[in-house]
Amino acid sequence: MHGIGNDFVVFDTFTQSLELSREQARLIADRHFGVGCDQILLLEPPASDTADVRYRIFNNDGGEVMQCGNGARCAAVYLRQKNIISKDTIIAETGAGILKLCMRDQDVTVDMGVPGFEPSVIPLLTKTRAENYALDIQGTTYQFGAVSMGNPHAVFFVDSVDATPVELLGPAVQSSDLFPEGVNVGFIEVVNQQLFKLRVYERGAGETLACGSGACAAMVIACQRGVLEGTIEAQLKGGNLTLEWAGEDAPVMMTGPATTVFEGTIEL
Repeated sequence: MHGIGNDFVVFDTFTQSLELSREQARLIADRHFGVGCDQILLLEPPASDTADVRYRIFNNDGGEVMQCGNGARCAAVYLRQKNIISKDTIIAETGAGILKLCMRDQDVTVDMGVPGFEPSVIPLLTKTRAENYALDIQGTTYQFGAVSMGNPHAVFFVDSVDATPVELLGPAVQSSDLFPEGVNVGFIEVVNQQLFKLRVYERGAGETLACGSGACAAMVIACQRGVLEGTIEAQLKGGNLTLEWAGEDAPVMMTGPATTVFEGTIEL
């Protein structure tokens, strides 16, 4: 499946239990020797009576992560398509907390939760919360905003996402000691108050065609600075997402499509 180009291998573990080793996850995600994907999703029976599904995410380097907005939409569509869950609103347990997934015709709206700005929550190794943080990369100082959307994000404002050397800056930011758990690195170009362009170099996956949590992170940082407001379109390489945020202490709402590409079997 994919959510605007951010692609996933989805396993239904309601009917067959599965625990993936790091090596197995890396094999599945390998685009030459496995199936090929940015992330792997395991959809499992929930641990609590209040949820409908437990939703786990593994990056293509084999590491487990806590949040993935595009994957959440794929999970909702898969569960409906397979008649595992028939409700219009699905409650999902994740490592980052509870997600609410709402079916909207061909799209899914995900309640991505309340952004976290405190450095200890992100986590970011600095004592004081600030609008701008500074990072030196090869002798040049770059300003960035930081936020947690259930996973850590650093957001850099650029004049042109197309002209930005994401493949060089992304790994350099990720290797910084400022981020003890790594970081997703977003590069945002604001077009107008309701539209921005974005490229994201994801932790454990590299640059992807889309990153749902990255779009949410970039949007809230830009809203805080007053350059975005209202209902906002995020334009990523793989397509667009619609985002809404009422301000600090409010959850971010993300709406977009999810597409099934093919099904198959694999021996592990």
